[in-house]
Amino acid sequence: MVTSIEHHIKNADLAIGGRYRIEWAELEMPVLRAIRERFAIEKPLQGIRISACLHVTTETANLMHTLQVGGADVVLCASNPLSTQDDVAASLVTHYEIPVYAIKGEDNETYYEHIKAALDHRPHITMDDGADLVAAIHKTRRELLDEIIGGTEETTTGVIRLRAMSKDGALAFPVIAINDSDTKHLFDNRYGTGQSTMDGIIRATNILIAGRIIVVAGYGWCSRGIASRARGMGANVIVTEINPMRALEAAMDGFGVMTMEQAAKVGDIFITATGDINVLDRQHFIEMKHGAILANSGHFNVEINIPALRELSAGDPKLVRPFVEEYRVGNKSIYILGEGRLINLAAAEGHPASVMDMSFANQALGAEYMVKNAKSLAAQVYTIPADVDQEIARLKLEAMGIRIDMLTVEQETYLNQWEEGT
Repeated sequence: MVTSIEHHIKNADLAIGGRYRIEWAELEMPVLRAIRERFAIEKPLQGIRISACLHVTTETANLMHTLQVGGADVVLCASNPLSTQDDVAASLVTHYEIPVYAIKGEDNETYYEHIKAALDHRPHITMDDGADLVAAIHKTRRELLDEIIGGTEETTTGVIRLRAMSKDGALAFPVIAINDSDTKHLFDNRYGTGQSTMDGIIRATNILIAGRIIVVAGYGWCSRGIASRARGMGANVIVTEINPMRALEAAMDGFGVMTMEQAAKVGDIFITATGDINVLDRQHFIEMKHGAILANSGHFNVEINIPALRELSAGDPKLVRPFVEEYRVGNKSIYILGEGRLINLAAAEGHPASVMDMSFANQALGAEYMVKNAKSLAAQVYTIPADVDQEIARLKLEAMGIRIDMLTVEQETYLNQWEEGT
């Protein structure tokens, strides 16, 4: 099949394999399927142009198809240079006629050219995973602001950036923080990141996890998932934190808690997921053991100070396996996985479809909510309404064949009064 739509992908010949994998993922995404069926009838996004900057995966493909069925004119670019699945990009272009600008392993210049191409679509709605579209619009493409009604943001890192913009009065349109929905961060961040991070590390290294000392930086929802899955595979897990409450929680959950300076001396594998820069820094590299493995599951490749490691290293790093670079520091080797980028997408396939089902249900319904309510929203960061969040949870339970209780009239009356007591 030949298409005339604009795109920049690796190889259109990969499309058929991508389509099979997209359809496989769809089997695990019943909530998004239910939304798509409604969208096909109601067309809530008719005439709306959407520019999406997301990881180009099988799950994202199902979201793009859902938005398209809902009437949207969609363009997709990658939100990370290493996360694109080239066969999926090819299928989206060839079979779904969705313009895609994404190639796995693209350099920084190409990455930002792809963002520019997505913005040339002149979106009404932006859909971000890390706030790169929103940042680019506010920095260099302000002529687009007149047509934009709002946006959605998938990640913790992106929400942090957007809240900073809002606090400074710089944010020019409303954005829904998809990450703040319970059906997103309680499941995607914890179960999705936990499983896919360990999957990426194992695929890249083929090492045994049992018996290793794994240091997890941070104890937010992503790090909790990583720590839990690592322990489940037999690792001895240490957590580092800056937040006393989270550190206390990690300790109560049975993990060792210490400073990174202390952990650097004993860890075998280090995993960052904090959203901040230089979590693993020069002084830590100096203290690490020979053979230490460093991986990142935070959105940007800044959590491991790779420039500092290069300065300490004797010569250029050596690629010893796909996605594994060896740095020689004195008489020891330190290994960086996936160039310090998201290891679960660089070396693996990202989150399982069943958990992305809820996250992308939030994205689809977030876009619908924005279309219906943008005129009444100020230029700030919002959370999906609780009733929408609850509906996604209800649909997921229904798809899983799980029934739950409902309050009786008597019980509901009791909970809504104050007179009756002991």
